[in-house]
Amino acid sequence: MDRRRFLLTSLAGVLAVSLGAEAQQGAKVFKVGELSPGTGSEERLAALREVGYVEGQNLVVERRYAEGRIERLPALAAELVGLKPDVILATGGDAIRAAKNATKIIPIVMAFGEDPVGKGLVASLARPGGNITGVSLVAEGTMAAKRVEIFKEAVPRARRIGLLSWPRMEAAQAKEADQAARALKTETIFVEVRNGDYEGAFSTLAVERADALFVLSNPLLNRDRKRIITLAARHRLPAIYEWRESAEDGGLLAYGAKIRDLNRRVAAYVDKILKGAKPGDLPVEQPTSFELVINMKTAKALGLTIPPSLLARADQVIE
Repeated sequence: MDRRRFLLTSLAGVLAVSLGAEAQQGAKVFKVGELSPGTGSEERLAALREVGYVEGQNLVVERRYAEGRIERLPALAAELVGLKPDVILATGGDAIRAAKNATKIIPIVMAFGEDPVGKGLVASLARPGGNITGVSLVAEGTMAAKRVEIFKEAVPRARRIGLLSWPRMEAAQAKEADQAARALKTETIFVEVRNGDYEGAFSTLAVERADALFVLSNPLLNRDRKRIITLAARHRLPAIYEWRESAEDGGLLAYGAKIRDLNRRVAAYVDKILKGAKPGDLPVEQPTSFELVINMKTAKALGLTIPPSLLARADQVIE
C-alpha cells in the first residue's frame, strides 16, 4: 500500500512539473519596440519587470536609439514598424511624432510627450483616440516658469541665466523661462548644444557672461547630464535641472515630476495594452506630484547659501 501511494505521488509530481514546463513554453512572449532620441531607460525596464515582463523570458525589446541624431528617428521608427512589435514605447516629442507617422495600427505608448493635444498627437487627453496614449508633460511650459522662480530664490544674485537647449527643441520651454526671468528682472541667454559640442556651448555662456545655468527639459540633455554637471562645476555656474538624478549626480538643484512614478505609469500603459486594452480608450496622464532636490555639497563648493525657506520645502537635501 505504501509502495502504491509512493508511485502515485511520484507520478503526480512528474506530471505537474511536465505540465508546468509546457505551460511556460507556451506562454506568450511579447515584443516591445523602444524608440528614443537618445538612449534607453533601464529604470523603465525595471518598471516593466515590476508588472511581470522580464526580458529574455516573456519579453523581447527591439531597441532603436537615435543617439542625438534626431533626423534618424523616422527611419528608426519605420524599422520598428517592420518588426511588428505588440507596442512601441516612444520617448519625447520627436520620437512620438516619428512613431505616429510610421504607423496608424501598432499601439504607441508615449513617455513624456509635451502638449500632445496641441501638437496633434492625440484628439484629447481624456479620449486620445487613434493608436497613441501614455504619459504627457503637457504642463512643461508652466514647469519651466516654476523652475525659474525656484532658481532665483536659491541664487538671487543671478542676473544673466543661460538657457541650455538641444537644436530644434524646447522652444515653448525657452519662451516660458524667458518670460518668467524677465518678470524677475533677469536676462536670459539662449544657447544650443550643436553637434554635441558641450564645451563650445559653455564657451558661449562664458563669452555672454552667464552667471547661472537653466538646463531645459530634454531627453538628450538628461542623457548627457554628467557632462553638463562637470562643465557647470568647472565654470562655477549654479545650475537647475529637471530630474532628481541630476542633483544626485552633483547638480545644484532639480525640480520636476517624480521620474520613478512616471516610469511606473508608462509600464502600466504597456501592461494594459498587452492585455488587450485599446490605446485610444486610455486617457493620457499628466504628472500630479513633483519634487525639489537640493545638493548642499555643490552649494558649498560654489559658495552659495541656500535660503532656509527653500531648504524647508525640499523633498531631499543632499549633504
